[in-house]
Amino acid sequence: MMRLARLAPGLLLAAGVCGGAVAADGTILREVIGNRSSENIPPIPAELLERLNRYQNTRGAALAGWTKDGCLLISTRFADTTQAHRVCQPLGMREQLTFYPEPVAALTPAPANAARDGFVFAKDKGGDEFSQLYWFDAQTREARLLTDGRRSQNGSAVFSRDGRLMAYASTARNGTDRDVWVRDMRSGAARAVVTAGGTWNPLDFSPDGSRLLVSRYVSISESYPGQVDLDSGELTLWPVDGGKAAFGGLRYAPDGRSVYFVSDEPVDGRPSEFLRLRRHEPKNDRTEVLTRAIDWDIEDFTIADDGRHLAFSSNEDGIGRLHVLSLPRHRPVQLPELPVGVLGGFAFSPDGRRIAVTLNTATSPSDVYVIELATRRLQRWTRSEVGGLDTSSFASPTLVRYPTFDSVDGRPRTIPAFLYKPAARRDGRFPVIISIHGGPESQALPAFNAHTQFLVNELGVAVLVPNVRGSAGYGKTYLSLDNAEKREDSVKDIGALLDWVALQPDLDATRVGVSGGSYGGYMVLASLMHYGERIRAGIDVVGISDFTTFLTNTESYRRDLRRAEYGDERDPAIQALFERISPLKNAQRIRTPLFVAQGRNDPRVPWTEAEQIVAAVRGNGAPVWYLLFDDEGHGFRKKPNADWFGAASVLFWQKHLLD
Repeated sequence: MMRLARLAPGLLLAAGVCGGAVAADGTILREVIGNRSSENIPPIPAELLERLNRYQNTRGAALAGWTKDGCLLISTRFADTTQAHRVCQPLGMREQLTFYPEPVAALTPAPANAARDGFVFAKDKGGDEFSQLYWFDAQTREARLLTDGRRSQNGSAVFSRDGRLMAYASTARNGTDRDVWVRDMRSGAARAVVTAGGTWNPLDFSPDGSRLLVSRYVSISESYPGQVDLDSGELTLWPVDGGKAAFGGLRYAPDGRSVYFVSDEPVDGRPSEFLRLRRHEPKNDRTEVLTRAIDWDIEDFTIADDGRHLAFSSNEDGIGRLHVLSLPRHRPVQLPELPVGVLGGFAFSPDGRRIAVTLNTATSPSDVYVIELATRRLQRWTRSEVGGLDTSSFASPTLVRYPTFDSVDGRPRTIPAFLYKPAARRDGRFPVIISIHGGPESQALPAFNAHTQFLVNELGVAVLVPNVRGSAGYGKTYLSLDNAEKREDSVKDIGALLDWVALQPDLDATRVGVSGGSYGGYMVLASLMHYGERIRAGIDVVGISDFTTFLTNTESYRRDLRRAEYGDERDPAIQALFERISPLKNAQRIRTPLFVAQGRNDPRVPWTEAEQIVAAVRGNGAPVWYLLFDDEGHGFRKKPNADWFGAASVLFWQKHLLD
């Protein structure tokens, strides 16, 4: 349905097929078509839609696990949203299992020796992230609701070895605390086993199903592991070496007498910058560090059902590495050479002889491969479409490091960034788009991005993707460099990147744009606030415009988690800091063309963050485009919405960066 909006006396928006228009007198022109509202976005030319079409029809496949019959459960998209599929042989047919207008996520297959074959999945409504858990029965092909179906958030499903019990995290009790629940999959009875307050997650059942490993998450640098006795209900927290540490996964050893885990606790009494894989024996209080020689974060690990192998992944300067150890002696197992890129999920087959892994490279979307451990043979099980494009023409990034404003041990600190450049110059220097990741405790990786490839190959734009201070993957000191009162130091890293761009002979420092989502959206606004005279245009997607209003309005179950990173707005000193660094409070300094895009159902960064910055900057006389989807949340997961935003963003760059 299309509606015309009159937003000023005597002015009626004449709606176009693909977008609105901007009145000559600067009046706001609004167009509403179905779930999409746009302001001041011109009609999108048919020629641009045609050029984008093949890039927007790429897709990837991600591993969820193995089914009982030796097939792979994957998630991929054939229509408008990501759904569950099954693949039963290398490059075999992808059989779609779920068919919903909303995307499904967090697919968790039942273990091989469970009484029923199937999987659990999560689904929300319109991106609101109040995900409910469902059981998909492989025999009947029917799905049934497992959780309360109300305004609660449910996830992190974990099965016991026999599939009889399922643990999960839920806010059902009070809407704020994330408790741990256990459900009997046969009777349907569910009970909360951890209600200690805060954000808790279940991690693994003991082999006999009598105990459950859990962890309380405070921040990316602080978690507290423990164990629940499911018969008595007793929760025992384990001591943390050094008093405070970050923890990743925890899993029982095959015999149930020891625990494997990932943490950045000290090693031999010395601080550890990185997350390392360890094994702890509670009986004699002995801990063994298994990845002592790897000075990078260990991101994930899993143990084969037969107890003979353990696989783990390391993140080495943004590149994923897969490792396998034989158990119980932890001897390395030789693997075939894998494509250089980013690792997704990985899982052993039910018989333990194979391991499936999701691989993604800068020039190819995610696909699933299977390694036979005995023969080291690597087989590709999915081949995702790339819109018929020639992948050999795709740009691979170069890892660069540029100096920033401060120093480490008397030497300039450097910031890592991935640089994508067109194959050849068309006319002079390349214009530049700086793409800033969110989080902020996240990391930009050299993964496939069809939109980036379009910018590079079709528009001749160089794309820079920095990991400014506060990014994960480079040690806990680097991770903490933007906390609280140091927030704007990360913005200074963007200023230093602008300096670096100006020194490059093939980059055009007079044509630079910035884009980012979530916290990256804040970074866009802050960059325009501080360096607007050096930036031509900016795109802010679901971004924070004021930390006080953000923390006030974000969903209650997230508020304390975000205070741990940004600071507590109830503290007068932090409140003063937020006032000083707020893009909203400094909107008069933003005079650069700005495009703001938002989902109305966003529980993380409420849509009011977008509305208020749009009004403030527009009142300052700057050109502002605004896009709001009523059926999206923190980002755009539905293909028609993502495609329309992608086309509008390219048009924005063409008008405000390239022209």
